[in-house]
Amino acid sequence: MFFKFIMRRLLYVIPMLIITTLIVFSFILLIPGDPALALLGENATPEKIAQIHAQLGLDQPVIKQYLNWLGNAVQGDLGRSIFTGQPVEEAVFSRLGVTFQLVIVAMIFAIAGGLFFAITSIYFPNSWMDYVARFFGTLGTAIPNFWLGMILIIFFSLQLGWVPATGFTSITESPGAFLQGTILPAIALGATGMAQITRHLRSSLIEVMSADYVRTGFSKGINRWQAIMKHGLQNAMLPVVTTIGILFGNLLGATVVIETVFAIPGMGQLAVNSILQRDFTMLQGVVLVLIALIILINFITDIVYALLDPRIEY
Repeated sequence: MFFKFIMRRLLYVIPMLIITTLIVFSFILLIPGDPALALLGENATPEKIAQIHAQLGLDQPVIKQYLNWLGNAVQGDLGRSIFTGQPVEEAVFSRLGVTFQLVIVAMIFAIAGGLFFAITSIYFPNSWMDYVARFFGTLGTAIPNFWLGMILIIFFSLQLGWVPATGFTSITESPGAFLQGTILPAIALGATGMAQITRHLRSSLIEVMSADYVRTGFSKGINRWQAIMKHGLQNAMLPVVTTIGILFGNLLGATVVIETVFAIPGMGQLAVNSILQRDFTMLQGVVLVLIALIILINFITDIVYALLDPRIEY
């Protein structure tokens, strides 16, 4: 039954990817401006513009352009950058590792912080810790991540000088420098996710802790900590898994802003540069890979759902 469930989900993923490619290709073409003019300048002659259009295949019908692009994308060829001539897949995957490292640290911060605040809120109900958890659960969703990022840079980098304001070092090169360079952007990126996990998990735990089987456990002598850890979390994690799955996609999208603020050479910064340069082939590749990753994360979330609650399979 579990294998059939996975196969059904895979059958949903395939048409979703096809629709995604169509949307990405169509929306990129709707961006104002001409790539040839961006490449040659405003004083370009019509002959030069026509030559660039022919080189890029822009003189062909839109349907043929899409089919050619899709056929190449299926084979792993996302084209070449208009400005640098670098293969798009090479540029994208060289930046993907940077973005992934940042997103993973932000996810760890969001999940750990959300678990801490939610559990302490339930363990000490109506205490000052409970009020602090509620406060951060509301504040985290209200503060824009780019504003929080700039505040963190001003305070911890410019005034205190504890960590660098910009730049990135891979964890494989220097774990210490990696942690110093990612701690601030990870906090700015994951603050909203931490608040969401706190609120959802706290609400779920309140509901679970008032259930009959938990009250029965109390009557048999288990303490509040055992009730939360053994009974509460296991049954309250299902809606949190949904939040985490959605959060991963949101973090990938938010890197466009955070990587620009902290000058991190990841996918987000590559997307911004592609927009400014009107490098539509690079932008198509970046957006396509990001959306494909989000679809993959949603697929994994569905599988985790089925593992946590076998009734989901039906």
